[in-house]
Amino acid sequence: MKLHRASGVLLHPTSLPGRFGIGELGPEAYRFVDFLADTRQGIWQVLPLCPTGYGDSPYQCFSAFAANPLLVSLEKLVDAGDLSGKDLAMAPPPFPDCCVDFGWVIQYKYPLLRKAAENFRASASQVRRADYEGFCCRNAGWLDSYALFMALKEAHGGGAVWNQWERDIATRQPEAVARWQQRLAGEIAHQKYAQYQFFRQWLELKAYCHERGIRMMGDIPIFVAHDSADVWARPELFRLDENGNPAAQSGVPPDYFSATGQLWGNPLYRWDLMAETGYAWWIDRFRSALELVDVVRLDHFRGFEGYWEIPAGEKTAINGRWVKGPGASLFEAALKTLGDLPFVAETLGVITPEVIALRDRFDFPGMGILQFAFGSDPQAPDFKPHNFSRHFVVYTGTHDNDTTLGWWNSRGAGDSTRTAAGVAEERAFARKYLNSDGREMNWDLIRAALASVADLAIVPLQDILGLGSEARMNLPARPGGNWRWRFSATQLTPEIAARLRELVEIYDRSLHN
Repeated sequence: MKLHRASGVLLHPTSLPGRFGIGELGPEAYRFVDFLADTRQGIWQVLPLCPTGYGDSPYQCFSAFAANPLLVSLEKLVDAGDLSGKDLAMAPPPFPDCCVDFGWVIQYKYPLLRKAAENFRASASQVRRADYEGFCCRNAGWLDSYALFMALKEAHGGGAVWNQWERDIATRQPEAVARWQQRLAGEIAHQKYAQYQFFRQWLELKAYCHERGIRMMGDIPIFVAHDSADVWARPELFRLDENGNPAAQSGVPPDYFSATGQLWGNPLYRWDLMAETGYAWWIDRFRSALELVDVVRLDHFRGFEGYWEIPAGEKTAINGRWVKGPGASLFEAALKTLGDLPFVAETLGVITPEVIALRDRFDFPGMGILQFAFGSDPQAPDFKPHNFSRHFVVYTGTHDNDTTLGWWNSRGAGDSTRTAAGVAEERAFARKYLNSDGREMNWDLIRAALASVADLAIVPLQDILGLGSEARMNLPARPGGNWRWRFSATQLTPEIAARLRELVEIYDRSLHN
């Protein structure tokens, strides 16, 4: 993939401001695009857009193809005529402004989405009905299974994992599927309507970005959640035992973030069977993602070359082993079917020469994190700007890192294994390298990223706003409390916009260049 010199901002839509407790695809999203255009950005990067499951993580979703209905703009549903102003005039719960309370948001928004779906079925015009039916037909390959899966979860109290349902529907016996489809027809229709509205609103937002010269960058997690429509609908593609539980688990060995590794718990793929189908499921997944975004970040890219297999029942990721992944055969099949693959390879962690060779074979740019450049991390040499290549994407930090000020003001690198002397040494080196007094380390790292030769520089909005650890998006291996941060509209001040725009223009990253 050919990159052009540009910069961008990392912000997940849930973090947008608004009065309904969570970011939506409504007016505030368009105002944020205007901010991007005003500051000469070329990229808006988001996290996976899928419907989040337990822990509210966009990397553990109920579907790899569906979208998160909580992002649907209620105000746009009023504009469409599916809700009335009175529906939104009723005082919502006192949602916090600085974070997402997912429990309250779900209780508030889902009844309104159901009401909108009912109003749509009762009074939508023929033109809108035809548009809806066309959406359902084009996406039937994943939509039918997803809508039934979510309706079944609701019918089973919302918490039961699919392999704990009645045996006949857990194993998708045709008679059981037909019976439940009839019984849950209304809820299935609600689920399809919410997906229809998300995709309609998102593609309108994407078109607005394109009008402003901004491309959307998305994210594909390598693994999918066990409790998902994907695994329930296609169990043969995953390594499961006779009861439908993962026969082995995904994760990574002990690393920078955790001394016991990260036990993700996702089921592993049956790559041999996927290869026999020409990787059809993966090609469908790539195609679906590229309908929503212009560029895709492949999360945990090294897993395509070799992944960490953890036996079922293990409580940590320590006792695992490396197993070969599909390698080049997957991307050869995708290239043959889809043509150009606008992918960025997330190459963080234990990266071998074989992983680099796979990345370079398909000309995928890799990633660098400036927060890792000044300490003892094994990748620190690669992440120093003087070692960058042009075909590269540099970040001050990602959603898994602390904010830059949080990193700087706490332990220097956020690694609990570091000694006080090691942190002091890291800070001293960072000051020297960046010619910094340490008072505005967020802007020092932003400047270093934008000034580098890397074709693409991405900065989390938290770093642009100069926020501390309270604004961290995710702490890997922490079971809860992640993915909640939101900003307020008043934080995007003219002064911040002018400062960012000036740096973008100085270092020739303006979208107007």
